[in-house]
Amino acid sequence: MNYLDFYGLREHPFSNVVDNRFYYNSTQHSEALTKLKYAIDRRLGLAVVIGDIGTGKTTLARRLLDELDEEHYEATLLVVIHSSVSSDWLLKKFAMQLGVNNVKESKVDILGQIYRRLHELYEMGKKAVILIDEVQMLNSRELMEEFRGLLNMETPDGKLANFIFFGLPELEDVLTLDEPLKQRVAIRVKLEPFSEENAIEYIHHRMHVAGSSSEVFTNEALKMIYRYSRGIPRLINTICDNALLEGYLMKQKEIGVEIIETVVIDLGLKKES
Repeated sequence: MNYLDFYGLREHPFSNVVDNRFYYNSTQHSEALTKLKYAIDRRLGLAVVIGDIGTGKTTLARRLLDELDEEHYEATLLVVIHSSVSSDWLLKKFAMQLGVNNVKESKVDILGQIYRRLHELYEMGKKAVILIDEVQMLNSRELMEEFRGLLNMETPDGKLANFIFFGLPELEDVLTLDEPLKQRVAIRVKLEPFSEENAIEYIHHRMHVAGSSSEVFTNEALKMIYRYSRGIPRLINTICDNALLEGYLMKQKEIGVEIIETVVIDLGLKKES
């Protein structure tokens, strides 16, 4: 037996792997999606989502991508995993993600291919959307200038390509590397940690999706989880996952403050007194 069987769960409710089935549509996430879709549908060109570590930027990016149907949007998500990205590599990547065949080698040729592909999508009535996660890692004036150049591709209806940047607060500094680009940010969204009410609803939601039919966490435990997680979804997941494991090991069907206190000490979120 593992804790899934012990608590009557079908699957792990607090994995930090992004899974749209567990998406919790908080008020701020709902408003963010509305704003981002507005920017895309109006062809405004550039929107930015900023949030601290663990506040759900990647979750929001995946949710937005999932909601952009293939009939009306040519949408793709690029996750930046290192900072040593050249402008040539970036343009080639954009070209491939937009569906350009036989991408050329020279930057001028690639830009021409991207422009023709964007016009082709426009004639098809589709909007091109490029979501980029961890943009703060693209800390280069040259790269920011490339984005500005791509945003210069437009029609009377608006921009041919829509970029949605997701990043940590340092993204603001990266945007200042090219002031004209920064001035082109049409929509800016700031993700904040959950309120206590939202954090508790989030925990209930994920437990329900995973198959729970009972209240496993006591009200006092939920409040303690919020306090030590500071409302950050990733920390909530980590605390709750460890609490379920600890509860199973202790054969406690109900998780109270004692278990949460043990977990937050083990995780280094609280010092032992």
